[in-house]
This record gives sequence, C-alpha cells and structure tokens, in this order.
Amino acid sequence: MSNEAPLKGLKVIELARILAGPWIGQTLADLGADVTKIEAPEGDDTRRWGPPFITRTLENGDTETVAAYFHSANRGKTSVICDFSDPTQLGTLRDMIARADVVIENFKVGGLKKYGLDYETLSAINPKLVYASITGFGQDGPRAKQPGYDFLIQGMCGIMDLTGDPEGEPQKVGVAWIDVFTGLYGVIGIQAALAERSRSGLGQHVDLSLLDCGVGVLANQATNFLLGGETPTRLGNAHPNIVPYQVFPAQDGHLIIACGNDRQFVALCKSLGLADLAIDARFSTNPDRVANRSALIEILTEKTSALPKSELIATLETSGVPVGPINSVREALEEPQVMSRKMQIAPEGIAGLRTPIVFSRSKLQLDHAAPTLGQNKPSNTPPASVSLKTALD
Repeated sequence: MSNEAPLKGLKVIELARILAGPWIGQTLADLGADVTKIEAPEGDDTRRWGPPFITRTLENGDTETVAAYFHSANRGKTSVICDFSDPTQLGTLRDMIARADVVIENFKVGGLKKYGLDYETLSAINPKLVYASITGFGQDGPRAKQPGYDFLIQGMCGIMDLTGDPEGEPQKVGVAWIDVFTGLYGVIGIQAALAERSRSGLGQHVDLSLLDCGVGVLANQATNFLLGGETPTRLGNAHPNIVPYQVFPAQDGHLIIACGNDRQFVALCKSLGLADLAIDARFSTNPDRVANRSALIEILTEKTSALPKSELIATLETSGVPVGPINSVREALEEPQVMSRKMQIAPEGIAGLRTPIVFSRSKLQLDHAAPTLGQNKPSNTPPASVSLKTALD
C-alpha cells in the first residue's frame, strides 16, 4: 500500500506570478505534483516584495536574495526562465506544455494569445490539457479586460463593508484573502477537471475570477440579503445571526466568546454567576438574544471586564463554552495545538507553513523550498501525462 503524495506524477506548468496562481501551484506541489514555474528573466515580482529577505548560496557559489513573500507561495517547484520574445525558448515551452497535464496562468484576458500560449492553441496540440486562468473579473463580462488586485476586489465584493468598526472606515482582511481563496478554488477546479478527464479523455479551460471568488464566499451574509432583503453592515466583532458571539473585554485584555446554541449560553451564564439571565425571556433563545443584543452585551461586558483573561478562559473552557484568546501571529504559530499538528515546516532550512491537509495513508511532498531563479533547464521530454485517477492510485 503506497503512502506517496496523492498527485505524484501530475505534470504542471505554472505561468503565474504574485499570489493566486502561485498558491495553486504550491498546493498542487505539496500534494505531490511536479510543478515547473516559468519565470521571466527578472523573475516573479514577489521575489522583490520585502523586507524581510532570505539570502541563499547557489551551487556555483553565488548568492541570491529573495523576499520571504516569494517563499510563502512557491515551495516545492522548479524554476525555468523563458523569454517570450525568444522564439526558440517559446518553442521549448510549448513542447513542455504539449506533454503536461495542467497549465496555470494569470495573464490579462487574451494576453497569451500572441505567444501561442492561449487555451485554444495549446488544447489543439494537447487535447488532454487542463488550463486554469486567473483574472480579476473572468474571461467575459463588461470588466473582463480590466486589471484586478486583491485589495480592489475586497472593496468591490462587499467584504470590506462587513469588516471593521461600524463607526470607522471599512477594513480589508489582513492577508490577501481573495487571492488565497481563488488559489484554493483553482485547485478544486483543476482537480475536478482532471477527474472529468479520466472519463472523457479531454481537458478543459477553468475560468477563475477574483471577483467571483470574493462574492462566492460571502456565505450567510449574502444569503441574509438575498432572502431577508436587508443589506448587511459592519458589526465590528459581533455576528449578524448569533448572540453572544463576539469579542469581550477582560480585566487585562480581550477574548472571544462564541455561543452557538442555547445550551452553551446557559453554561456561559452559570459560569459568570448570571444564571437568572438564561431564563430571562429577553434572552432565552437565540432569536430573542439577537433582538435584544445591546442589553445582553452590556450585562455580559460588565461581568467579563472585571475578571482576568486567563481566569475567564479557564473557567469557560471547563464549562464547555467556546472561548479563546486573540493571538498575535507569533502566538498563533506557537500555540501548542498548532505545533502538535506540525504546521510549521522548514524544507532546505527555509521556514514556512504546510498545506493544512492530513491524509490517513498518503503524505504531503514537503522536501523542497521555493526555487532559485532559473535553477532548472527546460526539458522537452517531461514525464508522460497522467490522469487524476492514476495520480491518486
């Protein structure tokens, strides 16, 4: 019984830079795919997006200094330089793609056609090719040809109008949230297309839009509007549908209390010495608590603000109330549970975070750090194409 990485043998060519496309490539690489990153002579822009920077010594004794940002999204790949203006290099790249399973690209709509690297041209020479395109707005529609970046799309998709203090300015999420989600949807789309290919024998074009993905993960907030008719607005750290489910002050900081049902609310009240609150008609059910949010939060806040954070967390955890601290990035990475799950890795001495999937039998492929620029030469004879089904066997 094999314990190899699930996608071992899958051949991927990445014509992508920055984050969403490279996130697809890195995730596929962690899952075992052979991912070749095609870079312009100057390399992916994120190689220069620092500080911090990491300096490595190359095999020839030279050094290369690259931003940590690049390492966050390019682990496990090989790097090949290709100057699209050079017909010989371009021809070699097309030969590589002719024998590949997947292409990932995030050029503007139609931007690769003049190089013969568009889906229509490549699928004619490799009908089994799965070709994933990432753009700001998709391959069609009135904005299709406009550039789109994570920050702009966070503003457009509605998430910034849901994030932040109601009295303050809208806030973006602290990471490139839509780029990462688009990367994950890209992996899902590619794997689905590969699964379908195992039945039809044909590849297809996977069209990924940052705006589609940003809107697509609005989840309950979008459905609240679609079915309830009212536009959701910023509630700070409160929840639109559940109370109490927010940040509360303690004597020495803040913590999160998240009661998802009536039983947990009763346990919270008893733990805080407010047992009568649980049978108060204003708060006995979640709809009641939502309707009387302000009154309840005022009572709870008065109680929590008088107690030390560590004491509150310990007491509520013992009572089965969902409660937790608000960690810094350092504290999150040093959280014993995170360390126990071995989220931190350091291939070739370069620290990073693994793809957060654990298999009962297969393993992730985590041996190689992000590549140095052009460390590999292009090959005209990559491994034969494999189906997703074969890669999973």
